[in-house]
Formats: sequence, C-alpha cells, structure tokens
Amino acid sequence: MGILEGKKILVTGVLTEASIAFSAARLAQEQGAEVLLSSFGRMLPITTKIAERLPKPVKVIELDATNAEHLAALPGHVKEHLGSLDGIVHAIAFAPQTALGGNFMETEWSDVSTAVEVSAYSLKAITAACVPVLNNPSSVVGLTFDATVSWPVYDWMGVAKAAFESTSRYLARYLGDKGIRVNLVSAGPLRTTAAKGIPGFATMEELWTDRAPLGWDLTDTEAAAKGLVALLSDWFPATTGEMIHVDGGLHSTGA
Repeated sequence: MGILEGKKILVTGVLTEASIAFSAARLAQEQGAEVLLSSFGRMLPITTKIAERLPKPVKVIELDATNAEHLAALPGHVKEHLGSLDGIVHAIAFAPQTALGGNFMETEWSDVSTAVEVSAYSLKAITAACVPVLNNPSSVVGLTFDATVSWPVYDWMGVAKAAFESTSRYLARYLGDKGIRVNLVSAGPLRTTAAKGIPGFATMEELWTDRAPLGWDLTDTEAAAKGLVALLSDWFPATTGEMIHVDGGLHSTGA
C-alpha cells in the first residue's frame, strides 16, 4: 500500500511533464491516490493532453482561480468526479513580465495586483471553495520559492510569494479546527515553464548549482513532488503552517 492509498487529491498547475505538479500527480497515483486535475482557458487542452501520460486516467476540470463562477462550481465538480477531497496541491503562480527581471521600481500596481491575486490570494480562494468537500483530516499543500529573503530578478513575484506564505499560515490558523492542515514546499529553482518566463533566471540556477550542500539538479522535479506527497499523507498529522525546504540545503548556507 502507498502512503496515499484511498485518498482523493485535487492537483492544480499541471502544464507539461516538466511541471512539479505533474510529478506530484504521478507520484500521488503511484502512492494509491485518485487524482483530479484542474486547468483553464487555452491551457485546458494542453493539460488534458499531458494528463494522458500519467499512470492512470484522470479527469481535468476547468478552474480559473480568479473567476468567481469557477470557484462556486468547484465543489460540484469535486462531488461529481471524486465525491470529496483528502488533499489539494496548489501549484499556481503568475506575474506579468513587467513585474520581473529587475523592473521592481518601475512596476505598476495593476501588474503587482495581478501577481498577488493569482499567486497568493488563489490559495485562499481555492481552499475556501473546497472546504465543503474537504474531509477531516485533510491536507492542502502549495509550492513556494522561499520569500523570507529577496532574490535577484524575482522582484514582485517574490513579494507575491511572501503573501502566499503568510496566507498559508493564516489558513492553517483558521482551518485547523476542521482538521485541515496547510503547508508549503519551498523548492529550489527548476527549469519549468514558469521559470522560463523569468528574465535572468539563470543567475539563480548558477547560485544553486554552485552552493547547495547536497547539490541541485535543475531538471529533477521529483524531489519537490515527493515533499508535496509526503505532506499530503498521514505522516505529518500534527504539522500545519509550515514551510519545508526541498532545495538541496541552500537556504541553510547564508550569504
């Protein structure tokens, strides 16, 4: 039996096989879970096609985390396809190009607000929408890039991730009495589709490959996905509001 045997998991953010979310969905299935994927807009057919590469067939539902109608319909989709949920993987983030790559001082609020809504508030929006179908106990896990410090070129996405990390802690506070745990995995830089959209991202790649005590493989999404799956499981029954680093240990090394 796998550590997610019999569990029902919603996974957001699957776009390509290089997505951490794809590895999480695959590992969740291998560990016994039934998985439901979400995507939206022009990415929906892409996610549907990529889903065919998972070990078992999955349904893909449309979910734009900034769309009130989609959020209202989410519990119904869950009931239709899974009945209820034991876990959610939040792997959604976006910032306009003007909010990245050294443009911090020039970025307009309209672009900053987009980054914060999609990358931070969406954690609350999706979790709140799913509360009626989340079992007790259950686990919500998200992906971050440690925002306790500033990073080159990450700019307003770093600010959005700081809001995301704070949001996870407040969700942990308010949902604990329902048996819902909320935790994050802080992964090192990976060559995902999202990373390719960050100008100057190579500077962070070099930092990790040079300094991470355990070394760092820029193409291995499985390490971060294993962290997500572990937090989804019953092996962290008393852990919530936490951020687990899966970054080769670089966070511990200082400047």
